[in-house]
Order: sequence, then C-alpha cells, then structure tokens
Amino acid sequence: MLLLFFHQGHGQGLRSPGQCCEPAGGTRGGPWDAAATTELLTQGPPMPREASDGRGLDQPVPRAAGEVHLSAVPGGDHLPPAQAGAPDGRGGCPGAGSEPPARAEPMVQKHLESLQSSYGNGLEPGALQRLTNLLLVEGLTDIQQKEHDILQVETTKGLPNVSKSIPLEKLFLPLSKVSIPPRISVTIGVAGIGKSTLVKLFVCTWAKGDINRDIMFVLPLTFRELNTYEKLSAERLLCLAFPHITEPGCISAGAARTLLILDGLDEFKTPLDFSNTVVCTDPKKEIQVDNLITNIIRGNLLQEASVWVTSRPAAARQIPGGLVDRMTEIRGFGAAEMKDFLDQMFLDNRDLSSQVLKHIRANRSLHVLCTIPGFCWISGSSIAYFLKHCSDQSQEAAVVPRTLSEIYSYYFKMALSGDWLEKPRETLRIEQAVNTSKKLVGSLGRLAFYGLLRKKHVFYEQDMKAYGIDLSLLHSSLSTRLLLKEDMQTSTAYYFSHLTMQEFLAALYYYTAAKRNIFDLFVESGMSWLKLGFLNHFRSAVQRALQAEDRQLDIFVRFLSGLLSPQVNKLLAGWLLAKDEHSGFRSQAISVLQGCLNTDHAISSRAVNAMHCLQEMQHTDIAKAVEEAMRSESLAGMLTPTNCSALAYLLQVSDVCLEETNLSNCLTYNVCKSLLSQLLFCHSLRMDNNQFKDDVMELLGSMLSVKDCQIQRLSLAENQISNKGAKALARSLLVNRSLMVLDLRSNSIGPTGAKALADALKKNQILLSLNLQHNSIKEDGATFLAEALLTNHRLVTLHLQKNAIGAQGARKIAEALKQNRSLRELILSSNSVGDNGSIALAEALRVNHSLQSLDLQSNSISSAGVTALTVALCSNKGLLSLNLRENSISKEGGPAIARALRSNSTLRKLDLAANLLYDDGGKAIAAAIKENRALTSLHLQWNFIQAKAAMALAQALQSNSSLASLDLQENAIGDEGMAALSAALKVNTTLADLHLQVASVGAAGAQALAEALMVNKSLQILDLRGNSIGVAGAQAMANALKVNRSLRRLNLQENSLGMDGAICIATALKGNHGLTYVNLQGNRIGQSGAKMISDAIRTNSPDCVVDV
Repeated sequence: MLLLFFHQGHGQGLRSPGQCCEPAGGTRGGPWDAAATTELLTQGPPMPREASDGRGLDQPVPRAAGEVHLSAVPGGDHLPPAQAGAPDGRGGCPGAGSEPPARAEPMVQKHLESLQSSYGNGLEPGALQRLTNLLLVEGLTDIQQKEHDILQVETTKGLPNVSKSIPLEKLFLPLSKVSIPPRISVTIGVAGIGKSTLVKLFVCTWAKGDINRDIMFVLPLTFRELNTYEKLSAERLLCLAFPHITEPGCISAGAARTLLILDGLDEFKTPLDFSNTVVCTDPKKEIQVDNLITNIIRGNLLQEASVWVTSRPAAARQIPGGLVDRMTEIRGFGAAEMKDFLDQMFLDNRDLSSQVLKHIRANRSLHVLCTIPGFCWISGSSIAYFLKHCSDQSQEAAVVPRTLSEIYSYYFKMALSGDWLEKPRETLRIEQAVNTSKKLVGSLGRLAFYGLLRKKHVFYEQDMKAYGIDLSLLHSSLSTRLLLKEDMQTSTAYYFSHLTMQEFLAALYYYTAAKRNIFDLFVESGMSWLKLGFLNHFRSAVQRALQAEDRQLDIFVRFLSGLLSPQVNKLLAGWLLAKDEHSGFRSQAISVLQGCLNTDHAISSRAVNAMHCLQEMQHTDIAKAVEEAMRSESLAGMLTPTNCSALAYLLQVSDVCLEETNLSNCLTYNVCKSLLSQLLFCHSLRMDNNQFKDDVMELLGSMLSVKDCQIQRLSLAENQISNKGAKALARSLLVNRSLMVLDLRSNSIGPTGAKALADALKKNQILLSLNLQHNSIKEDGATFLAEALLTNHRLVTLHLQKNAIGAQGARKIAEALKQNRSLRELILSSNSVGDNGSIALAEALRVNHSLQSLDLQSNSISSAGVTALTVALCSNKGLLSLNLRENSISKEGGPAIARALRSNSTLRKLDLAANLLYDDGGKAIAAAIKENRALTSLHLQWNFIQAKAAMALAQALQSNSSLASLDLQENAIGDEGMAALSAALKVNTTLADLHLQVASVGAAGAQALAEALMVNKSLQILDLRGNSIGVAGAQAMANALKVNRSLRRLNLQENSLGMDGAICIATALKGNHGLTYVNLQGNRIGQSGAKMISDAIRTNSPDCVVDV
C-alpha cells in the first residue's frame, strides 16, 4: 500500500501536516483544524511569538479538533517528511495487479512510517469522534445551493435533516452486498466545520492500515495548490506531485485501486464547467487544469480511480448530481462536543470554560452558530476576553457580546491590544501598535472586500503585492490572528483564518472607505456613477446584497450594519474606528433596512437577513414587539409584512420557538403563504384554530414535500379541513422524510380523507403518530386505516376517538392488530364499539403483545365485553394501560377484572372510573390488589363505592407494594372508609397520590388521616376538595403538616374551613418545608381573609404556591 502526496512544501513532494488546513472557505487553516499550516506548526495557533510553549495561564492550545502542536509531540520536535524517512525517489507501482499489498515492502514501509510520524501527532481520537461518522445525504438541498454558509446553519438551526449516517471506514465501500463501491464521492460541510481535518484523519488512519486496505494508492491533492498551474496532464500531475513514482501510467491505467482526494473545491480559482468540457482521454496530454479535473470526475481520465471531493455546499453544485455516486455531510458539534471543545480551549481554567459555555447557551442564535468549530473558537475567545476584562468596565458598559459584530469587535480588540488568551505579550505601547495595525487592517480589508466580490478566498504573493500589502508585516502578531500562510512548491498561499474573518475585514474596509470615496466601491476601477456620502454607499451595499443570487454578501452587510451599532463603535473607537463616526446615519440606515421588510410577497431569507442587520445595529423594537405577542399568544391581527419578517427572524433565534412554534389562531391564507419558506425549518409547528381550509392544505402539502423540510411535529387541530385537504397532506406524506407527528383532530376529513391518509401510510415509513380524533371517518375510514396497519411498520400512535367507527370498524382494526407489531398506543374512545367490538379487540390482545396502551372510554361496554378483555389480559404480556372509563361495567364485572389482575404481570394502569361496580365489584378488585405486584395506578372514581369497598382496599394497601396512585373521588366512603384508609397509610410505603374529592369525609375522617400523615413518608399528593372536614379537621391536618415532610400538594378546596381553619393551615406551614402547593379556595374566607392567609403563607413558606 502506498500513500502519495501532492504538496512539496518541504522539497520531497510530501504533504506536511501543516498543509491540511482550510482557508476562508472552510476550516483549512483555522486554529480549530486538524493541522494549521506549517507556520502554525512552528508557532502554535495565532499567539504572541514569545508564547513558545503554545499555551498561557488562561488559554491553552486547543486540541479539540485534532490540531497538531509541537508541545504535544514527544521531545517537541516535528520532522518534515523528507527527514522522517521519505522514499528515495525510486518506486514504480508496487503491488499492481495483485491482492492488497503487504506492508513489508521496504519503500512502502518507509513511506508509511513517515506518514505516521508526520500525521499521527495531534489527532486525538476522542476529539475527532464527530468525524468518524458522516451524514449520508441524497444530494444538495435548495438552501445549501442558494444560501450563505452562516445562513444555512442559522436557518436549519445547525441540525441537518438526515437520519442515516456512514462510518468513515465504510466511506468508500459498497452499501450492500449487491452494490459496487462509489467512484465519485462528495463530502460537503460549511466553512469551519472540519473538511480538511476529515481528510487528514482518513489519510492517517489509512496509513496505519486500519481502514480500506484494498486501496493501493491514496493521492491527496488540494485545489489551493492546483490554482498555481495553468495546464497539466494527468501523468505530469502525478510526476510533479509524486516524483518517486517512476511509472505513473500504472495509476492512470487502473493497475491498482486508487483513491484520488480533491480537497477544497470552493477554493478553486476556475469554476468547473461540465457542460462545455473538452473531452480528453489521453493521460499524457496537457490541458487546462479545470478541464483536467472535469475529465477525471467524468471518468475520461483515471477511469478506474475513485475520486473524493470535499467542498462547501454551494460550490459542490458545480458537479452534476448524476455524476455523484455518494454524498456525505459533516455534522457540527453536539452539546457534549461543544463543551469538550471549550474545555480544551481553556484547559487550565475550567471555570472560564463553564462561563463561556453558559453565555453561548444563553444566546440561541450564537449557540446554533457555535456548532461550527471554527466559529466556536472565535466566539469562545471573544467572550473569554470580555469576561476577563469586564471588571475593568463600568457596570453599564459590561454587556456580554451577543451579535456577530460584537463578537468580532472583541476578537479584533483582543488581537490589536496584544492581549491574546494563550499568553500575554511583552508590554508594548498600545499607541505604536495601533498605528501599524490600522495600516495593515486597511490593506487586508481591501484585499478581503475585493476578494469577496470575486468569490476568492485564497491569495498568492502577486495578489498581496497588487493590494499594497507589505509582506514583512505579515509576521506581526495581529496578522497571524487574521491571515494564515502556506508555503508550497511554486508559491506561497495566504488565506483568512475563517470565511467570517474575511467578511468582517471587508466590512471594516467598506465602512472606513465610504467616507472618502465618491465612486461606487463595488467597482474597483473607480469609474462609476458618483456615490456621495456614507448613506449612499450603505444603500448600495444593501442593494448589492439583495440582488446577489448566491447570497454571498449577506454576512458582509450584516457586519457593515453592526459597525453602526453604538456598542461596536464604543468598542472600536480609537482602535479601528473614529468615535461616533457615521452615528448620524444610523437612523437613516435603519430606514433603508426596514424598506427591505415591506413586501407583500413571500418572506425570503433576504428579509430575514435584513432583520439580522437591524439586530446587529441594536434596533430591536420590531422583533421585541412580535416576540412579546408570541409569548402572550396575541399575534392575531398584527401580522403585517414587516411583522411577518420579524416573525420569520424569530422562528430562527427566539427561545419562544425553542420547544414549539405556536402560530394558532393568528394566521390567514396570505400570511401562511408568505411565511411558507421560513416554516420549513420549524421542528415543532402548531397551527390550530386558524380556520384553515383546503387551499391552505395545498400550500402546506407543497411545503412538506420540499427536500429541505425539517418539520417533525405538525398540529392542524380545530380547522376546517375536508377530504380535499387531507388528500393534499397525504400526497406530501408519500415523499416527506421528516414528519413524525401529525395532529388533525377536530376537522372534517371523513372516510374519503381517511382513505387518502391510509394509502399514504402504506408507503410512508416516517410518521410515528397520527391523530384523527373527531373527524367523522366512520366505519369505512376505520377499515381503510386497518388495511394500512397491515403493511405499515412505523406508526406507533393512532388516535381515532369520536369517529363513530362502531363495532365493525373496531373489528377491522382488531384484525389488523393480529398482524401489526409496531403500534403502541390505540385510542378508540367514544366510538360505540360496544361488547362486540370489545370481544374482537380482546381476541387481538391474545396474540398481539406489542400494543401498550388501549383506550376504550365511553364505548357502552358491559360485563360481556369486559369479561372478554379480562380473559385476554390473563395471557397478554404487552399491555401497560387500559382505559375502560365511562362504560357500563356492573358489579358482575368485578370478579372478571380481579381474575385478570391476579394473573397479569404487565398491566400498570387501569382506569375503571364512572362505571357501576358498587361495593361488591370494588371488594373483588381489592382482593386481587393484595396479590397483584404490577399495577401502579387504579382509578375507581364514581363507581358507587362506599365504606365496605374502601375498607377492603385499605386492607389490600397494607400488603400491596406496587400501587402508587389511587383515585376514589366521588365515592361516598365516609369517615369509616377514611379511617380504614388512614390506618393503611400508616404502614403503606408506596402510595404517592390519593384522590378523595367529594368522598363524604368529615372532621373525624380528617383527624384519622392527620394521624396517618404524621408517620407516612410516601404520600405526595392529597386531594380532599369537596368534603366537610371543617375547622376541627383543619386543625388536625395543620398539626400533621408540622411533622410531615413528604406531602407536596394539598387540596382542601370547599371544605368549610372558615377563617379559623385556614389560619391553622397557614400557620402550620411555617415549619413545613415540603409543600409546594396548597388550595384553600371556596372556604368562606372572604377577600380580606384571603389576603391575610396569602401573606401568612408567603411569610411562613415562601416557596409554596397558595390559591385562596
């Protein structure tokens, strides 16, 4: 096996670890990357030259993304490949035409040793775990093709809409036994995500022989170096890059399996034009480099080689989708990975790391962007700098940086002052440094701006000279924070440490140049229409950004707006900006941006970016007003075009939308249509009670069909959706890959709509929960859904209550349950199922052990139906919850239920409320409770149970150790029954909830209960409302509360306590530190008494909430 490199920065044609870094277009070159240029390897990450050990007291060298540091290398030495045992220049094609090569071949072995020596250091497996699994994606989404990287992350909230992943070791293997390895693989990732780190990790792991041993040659190339050539042949390319190979023809002829890595397509100076490619099949013929690449990808050259391209998403669209066999995406940080990364940044100061993370998490927009390692580094550095120096500022000025402009202003101030986090610089006169730095920033800013206009992120010596940049200044401390350098065979490449760094510098240049330029700055020659004054230049920049199809000026304009912020101006005044410069234009600039919001058309990402610009400028009035309306659910009537833009912005950044986006009772057809593209990325979307009709369902159906759609939960309850609307939604379910929960309750889809959804369920394997409550689907609709359950293996929850499906509909569903093994929850309440339907469901339960919850409330089930169900329970081993509330189960049903409870060991919750059990049925169930060890919740509300059954239940509680909740409300158990239960509570240790509302309990019963509470340590919820315990009972309960420490919630509503009884309870709370809620309403206390009681409880127990 042989690994070949293109880079020759050390004279031997081998790529050094420092050349694996990614410039402005990605992580290639940032201090978060696996390795950050040869210069960084000799200096560490951007830091004062004196910080030779690579870390200071407050800022350690970050290694979370696998960066190579000399301090991590044993002995502190880093040998270039030529000194570490590189090949001697003689090679040929070892192993060609044979099995995977033995690693014993001397030349191969030496080469692998050199690779492991130069690549092995700094790649910490734990820190790179994120890169060992890539997301398997099906081509580029619309947003990836059209939007700026930062906008992609903001819009999708850093969570790619994909569920499949592929391990790094299987990246170039077939996905199945019948498929073949991919020839063209593309891995995409936004700027700063770690694409070159991934390449380095793969190459290093391969060189060790841990993966892909079937690959003979791995040829890593970078587009950055390809930029230095005009024409090349395939064989000359190999000879130039790999001079020790004497027979490059063996590679081009496919004599051994070869992997060609093309890293950083977004850095290539020439767009790939596949439609006008000049076909070339001769590996010896020299052609334009862009033609060479297109011919290699098309398979005209190196036909047998596998090709792996890495790129930012927008640049990857240059390669036609039909040529790509496998596309993968690098995911950003998860929560734990972000914490680990910051801990590594501040290795010697974990408290600082925790504070930085706390501030990042407190700002949702910033937290989302910090899923990008490169951005996380910049933000973490800036916030840490602020935290270290905020004590020096007045309390008024000490505002944690929140906007992009504030983050980067602190970063620049940190760099300009020389107070870099890793290690303090020597004491220098700030004034002297600032003058030199201003000149350098101005030159770099011009380079950054015009590079941005040309979509150029890699620069060479001729570019630097053209923009008047003194190369001698590039060794300064400041420049190493902003601009990184890589020495290559024929030239030196320069690139900004991150894409956003180039954009901020470009904005700084534009901001300062606008005051003295009378021509359009976007025309570099200077020959253009006059642009007098800053405001005209600002308006020009905004218009250019709005017109740019590729959206590549959006963040530039955001930074430009942020420089008008009073906070940013205060930060940089005297450093990079003049104090209050252009501040008089702020209000006019705000008007320019607000003009971008007043549109009756669809709210686009351009409008959302305009809102971001206003936020950067610290103009937050519009967003705050809409956010407050969202909190109070009062958006109805206020969604003007401007407010819709603010709403679209808030969908991305507001904590109000964090768990769920609630747009109920406020949307119209037109508003919904304008917001459609922005709603795509709401993970949980509630649009209830909007009077939506079928035309809106057509809109939502089209939205759900879009590839970008990330909606996982959608509620459309209480609208006016008919079968036509249901059909539109059903069509979207055939292609949608994200929706897992759909709530259509209280609409009118009918049997026809149910059929459309059922047909979709036969093919859809994503949806987990479907709620069709109260939709008049009737027996036919239930039949269609039953057919779907025979083939659907994904649906977990199905709600069909109030649909009049009848016994026949229940029978059809029961037949499906005999085969279906995925459904876990089935709700059939209020459907006139009757005994016949129950008997059919019981038959299903005998063979179905996967259903966990069955709701048959209000279905006219009598003893015959319940007998069948209980017989099934004797053998069923899956059901956990059974709801038989509000049926017609008589006392004869009690023994049948008891038999089931004695033999069943899985049922946890049984609801028998509002039936006709009476004492006889209750006693039979109580006897079974003595033996049952599985049931945790039993509801017997309103069953005409009296003292005898209560006494039987009390006796059961003395030995039962599983029951945690008992509901006996609206049963006249009286003081006698209460006394029996109280005696049980003295020994029972598991009952936590006891509900005794309207149970005819008087003072005597309350006194018995109070005695039990003095010793009971398990009861947490006690509900006694609607009884008559009176003052005497209140006094007894008060005495118990002074002792009891387990009770959390106590309801004594409507118990004739009077003022005296209420005062007793309030006073008792002084020594009670367990209660969190007390209800004393309806006790004839009066308004003045209520205030006095409330004040007393607030004083005695400030953590307790009281309703008086």
